[in-house]
Amino acid sequence: MQKIVHVAVGVIVREQEYFLTKRLDSAHQGGKWEFPGGKVEKDETVAQALHRELQEEIAIDILSCYPLIEIDHDYGDKKVRLDVYVVDNFQQEPVAQEGQQSGWFTLDELIKLDFPAANAAIVEALKIKH
Repeated sequence: MQKIVHVAVGVIVREQEYFLTKRLDSAHQGGKWEFPGGKVEKDETVAQALHRELQEEIAIDILSCYPLIEIDHDYGDKKVRLDVYVVDNFQQEPVAQEGQQSGWFTLDELIKLDFPAANAAIVEALKIKH
């Protein structure tokens, strides 16, 4: 049985724009845009993982967030469970810490970007919500 990789994802929103990073070419699903986040470690809650990952990846501190959607996706070579939260209040300006491209995008711009397949449902949830 294939292990499920549990991931906490943050949809960083400010003034109706969303902060994204581009996966490094060497990474799984490399070269695609994504909402920042990372693996939930053993003995860690999703909230703890989200706070830790966003601090490590984009150097922000979450002040408030709320759940958006939970996604289960099978890539064939791995299965993922994404717990996705909208981060609507945070401290510091997000900056990609691994040298990858990053930027702020409107919802109309998000629709045109290349995302990993599991992220498509996030964009759909944002379209419904907004």
